[in-house]
Amino acid sequence: MYQYPEKQGLYDPQFEHDNCGVGFVVQIKNRQSHQIVEQGLSLLCNLNHRGALGADPDTGDGSGILIQIPHQFFVEECQSSGFHLPESGEYGIASIFLPQDPYARRHCGEVIESHIVEKGMDLLGWRDVPIDRGYIGKQALATMPAMRQLFMGHRRFENYNQDRFENKLYVTRKAIRSSLQDV
Repeated sequence: MYQYPEKQGLYDPQFEHDNCGVGFVVQIKNRQSHQIVEQGLSLLCNLNHRGALGADPDTGDGSGILIQIPHQFFVEECQSSGFHLPESGEYGIASIFLPQDPYARRHCGEVIESHIVEKGMDLLGWRDVPIDRGYIGKQALATMPAMRQLFMGHRRFENYNQDRFENKLYVTRKAIRSSLQDV
């Protein structure tokens, strides 16, 4: 039987739990760096043996990385999508999985946009997420949603501060989810 190391410093074996695979790559001085993204992607590739697979060996249970918003990257991407972003920290981004069916997708987009406007935020624009379909298994490809990013700003409501904006984004997300749960 495996025995955990002794408690020392910040490590305490009582907090150990089994999982499929988790890794952390951090920049402790809070500097944005593409190297962190590259290391995170490398880490995911090295955890491939820990992911769950079904009957289709090329379809896993999903994985990803969490990073800061890469403002300069999105400024350039959004310009090529036909809209401009405000300063860093003055907008929110929603990564949205939409239905494959074009009519249902359009309906969802309309509901999402109406909630954003109703909550007093600026709808800045949509961005299609680029996808390399060459690495997606047949089973996942058959059920893959349309993936888009929606950018929204805070300029339309009074007494702005970062906490209020983040709260408004959260409340808007919950309202959208409630409106679309049966779609």
